[in-house]
Amino acid sequence: MAKRNDRRIEPTFDGPAKGKAARGLSVSEDDRVVPSRRAKPAPKKKAAAPRGRNRSAKRGGLIGGIGRLAYWAFVLMIWCGIAGAGIVVYYGAKMPAATTWSIPDRSPNIKIVSADGRLLANRGMTGGEAVGLHEMSPYIPQAVMAIEDRRFYSHFGIDPIGLARAMATNVMHGRFTQGGSTLTQQLAKNLFLKPDRTVERKVQEVLLALWLEQKHTKEQILEMYLNRVYFGSGAYGVEAASRRYFGKSARDVSLSEAALLAGLLKAPSRLSPARDPKAAEERAQLVLAAMRDEKMIGDKELTTAMSAPATRAAAYWTGSENYVADRIMEELPGLIGEVRSDIIVDTTVDLTLQELAEKSIRRLVDENGEKLSVTQGALVSIDNSGAVRAMVGGHDYANSQFDRASEARRQPGSAFKPFVYMAALEQGRTPDSVRNDAPIKIGKWTPENYNGKYFGKVTLATALAKSLNSVAAQLTMEVGPESVVEAAHRMGIESDLQANTSIALGTSEVTPLELTAAYVPFANGGYRPDIHFVKRITTTEGEVLYENTGGGNPRVVRSEIVGMMNSMMTGTVETGTARKAAFAWPSAGKTGTSQNSRDAWFIGYTANLTTGVWFGNDDGAPMKKVTGGALPALAWHEFMVAAHEGVPVAPLPGTWRSGDGTAVSSHPSVPAGEQPSEPAPRRQAESQRTESADYGRPQEETPTSSIRRIVPPGDVGVPAPRRTNSILDILTGG
Repeated sequence: MAKRNDRRIEPTFDGPAKGKAARGLSVSEDDRVVPSRRAKPAPKKKAAAPRGRNRSAKRGGLIGGIGRLAYWAFVLMIWCGIAGAGIVVYYGAKMPAATTWSIPDRSPNIKIVSADGRLLANRGMTGGEAVGLHEMSPYIPQAVMAIEDRRFYSHFGIDPIGLARAMATNVMHGRFTQGGSTLTQQLAKNLFLKPDRTVERKVQEVLLALWLEQKHTKEQILEMYLNRVYFGSGAYGVEAASRRYFGKSARDVSLSEAALLAGLLKAPSRLSPARDPKAAEERAQLVLAAMRDEKMIGDKELTTAMSAPATRAAAYWTGSENYVADRIMEELPGLIGEVRSDIIVDTTVDLTLQELAEKSIRRLVDENGEKLSVTQGALVSIDNSGAVRAMVGGHDYANSQFDRASEARRQPGSAFKPFVYMAALEQGRTPDSVRNDAPIKIGKWTPENYNGKYFGKVTLATALAKSLNSVAAQLTMEVGPESVVEAAHRMGIESDLQANTSIALGTSEVTPLELTAAYVPFANGGYRPDIHFVKRITTTEGEVLYENTGGGNPRVVRSEIVGMMNSMMTGTVETGTARKAAFAWPSAGKTGTSQNSRDAWFIGYTANLTTGVWFGNDDGAPMKKVTGGALPALAWHEFMVAAHEGVPVAPLPGTWRSGDGTAVSSHPSVPAGEQPSEPAPRRQAESQRTESADYGRPQEETPTSSIRRIVPPGDVGVPAPRRTNSILDILTGG
């Protein structure tokens, strides 16, 4: 047995025991309650960590940071989603219940067509009829989708990808450059909302877009959009825009034209080819490139479309047919009341004649405007039933929409004299009655002939053909100004007329339309028709809303008087002041020139048409010796020759019996009761000779330039009705 070791082991604070003692009890310096005063030994340096372990630590910290960022981003997204949902609920609650939502009716279009069914104009808020998606050129919807909404057929009304792209682009540019709205959203905005840039409007736009996608097919949405969106220059919808910029239907639009239309949607007013053709063309090329990128067209089609000539559009709707359309729009409320749906207006206007009239007026003004100081012209042509076949209200509708044919009141000058002579014939005179063409004085008024030239004793037929002012004044004194006014109103003049002696020379103002209408009874045998532009109005479904059935035109002048007047006014064309108007048909009429050549007129007619022409200036400035026998007669001749091409020749109506009882035809070269089969050679030669004559005043033309500023009152020299004494008898007391 080993010997027991009774040695006591004391604790030590000098460090760990070595050897066997290490297994015993030991206390370190750290176990002291009160530290010893001995200095602590310097801490040992830790061994440097390996380089790989350091990189792993850094990587772990980066991943942790990203994780924390993702976490808080997710939290932020949740809160943004909650906030967004709250905004949607708030603004959505302010909208009417979805069950009450409906597509508003498209503003009605008024399609105005010519007598042969060709389009004259579209009127209404849209300016064009609705066209089905299957009817319009397929390039149009393709171009619009390529540049505005390439994922139209794949999104649900909102395009998150497009919206994100637009937001990123806007952030990069530091400003708003892209919208991100889909076609459905744009349609919702156009149909229901104001163009305000507010959060409320955007939220409502989104909700309405979702509703549209639920209620309608993609094709229906695209069709509604294309028929309502604004394309600039007052054109709403593809049909109106196609007519406005290309003069054709949306059904016939080419690839390059479709690209131009689609390009306008970004900024319709600024990019309109009527305003900036270059900008419109540059935008159209971007659209074509987008179509190629979307595989809608190939490289060959792209090259062909880009090489197409640039579109040049007038700054305003052009074409004289728009004067007719404006007039019809004024009449519509009185014919059918308020227009509530699309309608078709069938007019009496012959578009071929309308274009001929416009070309004639334009050519004569363009060729003679500077030389003769003339800037405007107007033409009206009416058939015997009162149907207006053509009406040109000015030189260029694009520059001035004022209708001089139906709105401008001007002095007719000697073109008013037929009503003076008609009143005299109705009180017993005849074309063979003689008056002395000599200087006369009526109160303070002295009517004079042109250049002071007088012809002595002349028949009334000669006096009217030569437009002698002194004889017209004498006749007015004989029959009374009131009789002249009554005759003019009975024939169709509607303006107020001053019943004074100077009315003999056309001092009261009238419009070209009413003056031309007042000549129609001379052409149709004595009946005053209802002057009209509209033949029929129907809905697009064919329901007749209005129809002019004609008939019931009252007789306003006896057949014998018509024969006398036509006989006398035939002389105006054959030997008088309107020789430049003569052509291969029996025709008659009267020229007129107001003071200082401010107005120049010729109103003439055949048995087929009555046509009136006016030239002048809007400000009343004098022209340079332009008379009714010059420009107006030339324009009338051009128009009437074309209008009567291929139409069988017919004599003017009416005959009268001379003093010996012989029946006299209204056309001296045609025996009474016979119809000419061939034009008289003399008339043909005269027409050919005068076509190239000088535009100046014919020698026999007597304008009313002798009208003094002092005009006698209406009761000066008014005789008792039906007095047959001449003015010389009155002045001499005989």
